Order: sequence, then C-alpha cells, then structure tokens
Amino acid sequence: MTRKLTVGNSIISDDSDCFVIAEIGNNHQGDLQKAKEMFKAAKECGVDAVKLQKRDNKSLLTRAAYDKPYDNENSFGATYGEHREALEFGRTEYVELKKYAQELDLIFFSTAFDFNSADFLAELDMPLYKVASGDLKNTPLLKHIAKIGKPMIISTGGGTMEDVQRAHDAIMPINSQLSILQCTASYPAEPQDLNLRVISTYRDKFPDVVIGLSDHENGIAMALAAYVLGSRVVEQHFTLNHTLKGTDHAFSLEPIGMRKLVRDLRRVRSALGDGEKIIYPSEVNPITKMGKKLVAARDLKAGQVLTREDIAIKSPSDGIPPYELDNVIGKILAKNLLEDDNFAFEILK
Repeated sequence: MTRKLTVGNSIISDDSDCFVIAEIGNNHQGDLQKAKEMFKAAKECGVDAVKLQKRDNKSLLTRAAYDKPYDNENSFGATYGEHREALEFGRTEYVELKKYAQELDLIFFSTAFDFNSADFLAELDMPLYKVASGDLKNTPLLKHIAKIGKPMIISTGGGTMEDVQRAHDAIMPINSQLSILQCTASYPAEPQDLNLRVISTYRDKFPDVVIGLSDHENGIAMALAAYVLGSRVVEQHFTLNHTLKGTDHAFSLEPIGMRKLVRDLRRVRSALGDGEKIIYPSEVNPITKMGKKLVAARDLKAGQVLTREDIAIKSPSDGIPPYELDNVIGKILAKNLLEDDNFAFEILK
C-alpha cells in the first residue's frame, strides 16, 4: 500500500523530501505585522508551510478557566481568557495572512481547537487542518474536521496506541488524507522522552498513512533521525527571538536553526541513497592513493619461486590487490623485478 498526502503542490510520500512546518502558533504575540515578518523569515528558511493556532476561547474554555487570574511574565491579560483573546487573530488578520502566504508561495494553515474554529477555517478554505495532541481523544471534533474534506494532521502526544488507533479509525472512513505525528506533549521535550521508534511502530500499524514528528525538542538533530526512521512530516516551533515574551519562544527554533534543519533534512534524503553498494567516481582517486597492491619486497630474479617474504603490500593500489596474496605465493617469476616493482599475473607461472 502506498502512503501519500497531497497538500497544495506538495506530494508527501516515502520517496519525498520531508514536509517542514514552521509552527508559529501564538509566537506572533497578536501582532499582524510580526506574523507577516515570521512568514517571510520562515519562507527564507525553506520551509514548506507555516501554521498558526485558532481558538474560539469562550466556547473552548469553561467559565472558570476563562476567568482564572493569569499573572505571570508571559501573560498578555489579567485572566487566562483575556490572555488568550489578546493572542487571537480574527477573520481580517487571517484573510490578510492567507493573501500574504500566497504571495510568498507558502502553504498557510492552522490548528483548530474547537468546532467554531474548524468552521472558521473552512470558510477561509484552508488547504490543511491540524489537530493538537489535546484533541486526540476528541473523536467528535476529529470527525467534524474530517468532513471538511481537506488533508489532516494529528499529533499524538500524551496518548496511548489505543487512543491513536481510535482517532485513525474515526477519521479514515470519512477522509483518507491523514498524517499521524509522533509527539511528546512536554515543552521542551527531553531526548529520553521522544521515543522516536514509535515512528516505526506507526508505519507498521498504519501502512496507509503518512507518518511524521511534532518535535518539541530543543534542537534539530532528532528531526533528522526521525526522517531516517520514516518520518515525512516534521513540525517545529518557530520564533524570531528566543527571548520574546511568551511560553513557546524558549524552545522554538530561530531562523538560523530552522534554515539548518531544512538544509540537513534535504541532505539526509539524498544521503540515504538507494541501498546498493557501489563505487562512486569521487572515491576512485582517494582509494587508489590510500589502497594497497602487491609489490616486490626486494630485487627478485626470474625463475624464483615466490615466498611470502618476497612480497610486500604497499600503496598506491594500481596493481594486484592484497586479497590475491595466496594466489601469488608459490608462483614462478618469469622476469626480473626490482624492489617495489608491481607484480602482474602475466609474469607469474
């Protein structure tokens, strides 16, 4: 079975490059111009897509959660509800950002945290939908988004295989354009908690689905390892500056890191090759220089029966290779050789 996900002009499959998503989330701090600046920077890093987060906070949160005091250095409001509203973009901003992303030739989409947000994004004809780890068990929302009919990506942090299977089974009969991301829902995630081998488990369990990684690790190396294991989507949090106000900036990649990530992911695909062991043209000269051949260990006379002591192994490798040693010992030399002269089968009897 061939796994494939088509997003815009990007075809994601086992044979493709990694589809790289810059997760901006709310790192724009509710500032449209800052969001556009981040889109541009992400594009310059070479990512395929940028992602925001969309919440209808009053329908998403209980009244107590919405009104809870939120007094800390990362707060944008006196209560958690005010904080979340300050970071929220509405239709005007989304329309502007969608237009700007099209100008940049950049895929733009968002995570829908609730039904109203999913419908909001559907009205804007978003090309792709993300569901966060917190909604892995929210099958009503999963089915609602699946019915929109666009490709979906789900993160699986904080879930069991039973939870992932349930989500898969809820979505696939409605919408087969699905990608499942291994994820550890801690921020940042420690290396020992990433469990990248789950990618292999998912690939075996869901042969009809593109598998990826939502990476909350503080670096780029784990995404490269994930690609080798079969991940073809990677989502990395993105910021312009680690020190900006907000909880996600500290573990997000700055442009220099994102640029290196994209570069190295492209290199990894090329470096994996096709599995056939061959000699590359670029290897010929170095191996000739470093390799060895069989030569005369001293001046030798025609008619000699060659012994091991008559034969030396030296560089460069422009003669009989050393693995032929046993086939040279015991042969009769047909001509005189000086020390370091090459042996050749034509002069051996």
